[in-house]
Order: sequence, then C-alpha cells, then structure tokens
Amino acid sequence: MSRSIISTDQAPAAIGPYSQAVRAGSTVYFSGQIPLDPATGALVDGDISAHTRRVFDNLKAVAVAAGGSLDKIVRVGIYVTDLANFAAVNAVMAEYFQAPFPARSTIEVAGLPKGAEVEVDAVMVLD
Repeated sequence: MSRSIISTDQAPAAIGPYSQAVRAGSTVYFSGQIPLDPATGALVDGDISAHTRRVFDNLKAVAVAAGGSLDKIVRVGIYVTDLANFAAVNAVMAEYFQAPFPARSTIEVAGLPKGAEVEVDAVMVLD
C-alpha cells in the first residue's frame, strides 16, 4: 500500500512531530486541527463559532491538498473543552456538511494545544 504525506500552506503547519494528513491507499487520515490562522500560526480571535469555522476551513484546505473535499470525509472527531459549546459547534458543522453526514464523535477534554477550545480530526476516503 502506498503512503504519502499531505501538506499545504493553506492550513497551519504542524506544531509537533506529525503531518497535517497521511494518505494510505485511498484513505486520508487528518491530524487534529485547532483554530490557528495559517498565515500567523496564532489562534484566531472570536467566539467558539469563529474558532470552529477556522478549524473546518483548515480541514477543508487539507482535504483539497489531498485531492478531495469535505464531502469525501467519512468520520469526524470533535474535541471541546466545554460541552456547553456543543450546539454552537453543531451549527457550524452544519454549514460545512450536508446529508449524508459523516460519522462523528464529540468528546469533552480537559485541555487542547495552545489553549484552544475546539479541535477536529477526520478520515476521508477518496474514489
């Protein structure tokens, strides 16, 4: 099985020893994205909705770099530091995905890198 590293300057560079995504065969595994501005590497300003939009914009950029799009994503993992933000995150996700929606889990965590409130990882299958 072939394996290739996916990288784009349209999404934030990795802040550790990992790749933005890895393609193995027709499956692309995305590393978690937090609401970092790709140009500055800093957390974006705004509320949880603005942060979640930046995260999905970053995932979209990586999906395009891998030769796909958000509609090819089959699984999403969402990590939030406060489940009180669940409805806001859902509302933003609905702006980026249409039915049939990917499988998903949402997990409350104690903390995320750089003090982010939301992180999303994904799995995409290409034709």
